[in-house]
Amino acid sequence: MQFEVWAPEADRVTLHCDGATRALEPDPERAGWWRGEADARDGSRYGFALDDGPVLPDPRSRRQPDGPDGLSAVVDPARYEWRADWAGRPLPGAVLYELHVGTYTREGTLDAAADRLGHLAELGVTHVELMPLTPFPGRHGWGYEGVSLWAVHEPYGGPEALKRFVDRAHALGLGVVLDVVHNHFGPSGNYLPAFGPYLTDRHQTPWGAAVNLDAPGSDEVRAFLVGSALAWLRDYRLDGLRLDAVHALVDTRACHFLEELSTAVDALAAELGRPLSLIAETDLNDPRLITARENGGLGLHAQWNDDFHHALHTALTDESQGYYADFARAPLAAVAKTLTGGYFHDGTWSSFRGRGHGRPLDRTRVGGHRLLGYSQTHDQVGNRAQGDRLAALLSPGLLACAATLTLTVPFTPMLFQGEEWAAGTPWQFFTDHTDPELAEAVRRGRRREFAAHGWAEEDVPDPQDPATRERSCLDWSEPGREPHARVLAWYRRLIALRHEQPDLTDPDLADTKVAYDEQARWLAFRRGDVRVAVNLSDRPAAIPLGPRKAEVLAAWEPVEAPGADGVLQVPGESGVVLLQS
Repeated sequence: MQFEVWAPEADRVTLHCDGATRALEPDPERAGWWRGEADARDGSRYGFALDDGPVLPDPRSRRQPDGPDGLSAVVDPARYEWRADWAGRPLPGAVLYELHVGTYTREGTLDAAADRLGHLAELGVTHVELMPLTPFPGRHGWGYEGVSLWAVHEPYGGPEALKRFVDRAHALGLGVVLDVVHNHFGPSGNYLPAFGPYLTDRHQTPWGAAVNLDAPGSDEVRAFLVGSALAWLRDYRLDGLRLDAVHALVDTRACHFLEELSTAVDALAAELGRPLSLIAETDLNDPRLITARENGGLGLHAQWNDDFHHALHTALTDESQGYYADFARAPLAAVAKTLTGGYFHDGTWSSFRGRGHGRPLDRTRVGGHRLLGYSQTHDQVGNRAQGDRLAALLSPGLLACAATLTLTVPFTPMLFQGEEWAAGTPWQFFTDHTDPELAEAVRRGRRREFAAHGWAEEDVPDPQDPATRERSCLDWSEPGREPHARVLAWYRRLIALRHEQPDLTDPDLADTKVAYDEQARWLAFRRGDVRVAVNLSDRPAAIPLGPRKAEVLAAWEPVEAPGADGVLQVPGESGVVLLQS
């Protein structure tokens, strides 16, 4: 079997495989690369020693059976026999569902999560978006401190379990998107800097030195990241990748890394004959990220739209701290602006940032489906001091309003696990760092962060306490009882309507017409022949829809279709979807 590794600063590289050692030779055709043959099979343990130093795991390891600090293991990608015949699912018309393997079930494994995929198929979502799966020290964590960017966290089941999960999802008609982190590497178990200049101190990020995308040696680092992305899509038959915090990818080169990545992924999609999607998390409000390359953009297929979340959250909760401040001044106006323009901050003043932020989105070039809309995500729940969901803050009626808006707007909807039944369990920040100093630093930092916002230290959950993760696991007995069952039925009905009514998947932002009353707390909008109205007040609202005859398709509380005056009477804290003829 051929082994190779990039180690441009090493004078000697030795392969250690199944107890045997072999000196690798410089590759005459690739500067900095070392290669050699050795007897190996699926499961063989191996690593590399640089200049007679310690044996380190392979930077491109496909499996770390003993965690990030252990030896790598050979994985034969052809060993798994795929069962599902899968042609892929495109992003337009999709409904995504964000899922964390470690808390979706108490078992916290990919196989246990796969056993629950039938629930998602019945719910009507089209794609499962898995939070990061790359290895990290310990058993439980969010996954954003992963290392070994080509491998699957062993406590989740390793690479074979991910293939079984994807196979099961595809058999049920569900696409699978994976969250990947290219903007930093985890602080523990990361041996990449020993091999080469994977990091650069030219730029700084919230996690320290930046990933090297533009300094000397960056060609190979970029190839490493692109190769990892393509391996996930090709070898695991994934349908897309969610790219974490792309605003932290500092790149001053003429061809931005994201453009290079989107070009490679589009080429792979053409080769495989099925759609592949790249979805960015970004706070830049820069439409160039999701504008086609031929129109001068970077060619990503979609992005998370936090502006819609912030506007909706303030409208529902009246919270106004931090980045919610700008939206809370007139929250329904903020919601309306995002529904028609995509961004709220499109060059406007941001008090949170102390500067202007964003730029306008060209609605003739960028469809609404390229923006993901949501009322909750792992960030927006888990980065609250106690990980409290909207269900802990709002009545069932207001939760129904949140669902009504999220699932009928021009964006691609995304749900966060358990949201669909108003889960009573929180989703808190938890870690399982094996380094005692790092564990204590995270614990102190978390409590210090929220103490600055008035929280008592004892009220902030200890991330290292196993009970914090346990509290965050979904309770699968809830969907069968009230009030959860009613909320779940509402989500199912709204998702079904989204699939049934073509107007609800029309990506044309310019065709969305919005009316609202900030004081009376109602908002209504038109998408083709579909009318949507929500009343966030606890009092009934009279909402003018116009003279055309309308049929009620779904209502949280019973309502009558508008009479000849075209006025819809909506009970307090309720949402309605109608079809006008």
